[in-house]
Amino acid sequence: MSTLQSLLLGALQGLAEFLPISSSGHLLLARRLMGLGEVPVLYDVLLHVASLGVVLVVFRRRIGSVLAAFGRWVARRGAEGDGEDLHLLLYLLLATAVTAAAGFFLDRFEPLLLEQPRLLAVLFLATGLILLATLGFRGERSYAQMGIPAALLVGLAQGIGVLPGISRSGITIAACLACGLQREKAGEFAFLLAVPAILGALLLKLRELGSLEAQVHPLALAAGFLASFALGLASLLLLLRVIRRGRLAFFALYLLPLAVAAFFLL
Repeated sequence: MSTLQSLLLGALQGLAEFLPISSSGHLLLARRLMGLGEVPVLYDVLLHVASLGVVLVVFRRRIGSVLAAFGRWVARRGAEGDGEDLHLLLYLLLATAVTAAAGFFLDRFEPLLLEQPRLLAVLFLATGLILLATLGFRGERSYAQMGIPAALLVGLAQGIGVLPGISRSGITIAACLACGLQREKAGEFAFLLAVPAILGALLLKLRELGSLEAQVHPLALAAGFLASFALGLASLLLLLRVIRRGRLAFFALYLLPLAVAAFFLL
């Protein structure tokens, strides 16, 4: 992999990780078009770490608030207003557990996409239809009103997002909206939920570090990482504005033609 290819893949990852268009699906499509073949999974994970940095920067205040509320709860010195943060933490933990179980099961289907690449087009189509469905969602619930069943459903949705072509952010935000969460909180919950998912993927793939060093030059890796962070920051800030305005379905106008193109290109 050249430095230019890594830069392009990093930029693509940064944009597609947060925009509801499936970063893994776009990376798979780009690699096939570039003729790169197999790239170590850890390369993907390290690009996701750049995305993790973006989430930590954008949501640093909410993360700090949740950790502080949890600390006060442990010390039995709860403060007024901690309730919503503690509910948020509980639902993130429950959703993460479901995501891990679903992701472990569905991850085995990724080789099938490599054998039958046109399935990627079908999954792009599915994401587009999911985004269109959000036009009918009008949520008003806070975290305290979310409920355990909703948290479990959202966790399952993120687990399904492990499949290339299914947007993790898109399907997770759609599930939050379907469960009645306010638009702003739906976006926040979806991206906070990505933090443990990215960390878990990194821990599981650390054993591939040796193969990464053998196939990707450190300069190329650095270029991809920086591009992913910069474009990721821009795309996340953009998407949060889109969610607040209720225009998530607009991305279907991109995904539906992409699905048709991918069907004939792959």
